[in-house]
Amino acid sequence: MAKNNKPNTQDTVRQLAEPIASELGLRLWDVRFVKEGSEHYLRITIDKDDGILIEDCEKMSRAIDPVLDEVDPISVPYFLEVSSPGLGRLLTRPEHFEQMIGQQIRVRTIRPIDNEREFVGTLVAYDGSVTIEADGESRLFMKSDIANVKLNDDADLF
Repeated sequence: MAKNNKPNTQDTVRQLAEPIASELGLRLWDVRFVKEGSEHYLRITIDKDDGILIEDCEKMSRAIDPVLDEVDPISVPYFLEVSSPGLGRLLTRPEHFEQMIGQQIRVRTIRPIDNEREFVGTLVAYDGSVTIEADGESRLFMKSDIANVKLNDDADLF
């Protein structure tokens, strides 16, 4: 099956937002374009080493809004949301995993493995699959088995 080479909405917005975030001293963490009920949301998530303040979100929103209006990559009405990825941030892109090597993560699997669906451990490797270490043992998760991976937030209790 041939893959469509036309960039999707998220990729287009990512290309527009990355240089703006960089100019503001921010990192673009993620871009999501989702439909919830009858509404569409463009969610731009930003990060920086010393944490995101509401002022950072405001600056990014003000800077990207006129660019989105000019380029008009989205053909339906939508709400723009700019936010921090938070403590329990989702890891979705290769660079997310690479940045979080050595950090504690939570892997949720699609189907139970050894009667469990959630695993917490230190991220030790990423090459498309995820390897964590917990209690002195390494565990490898194939991409096809993973529902989601996020940075483990101490407030996340089973």
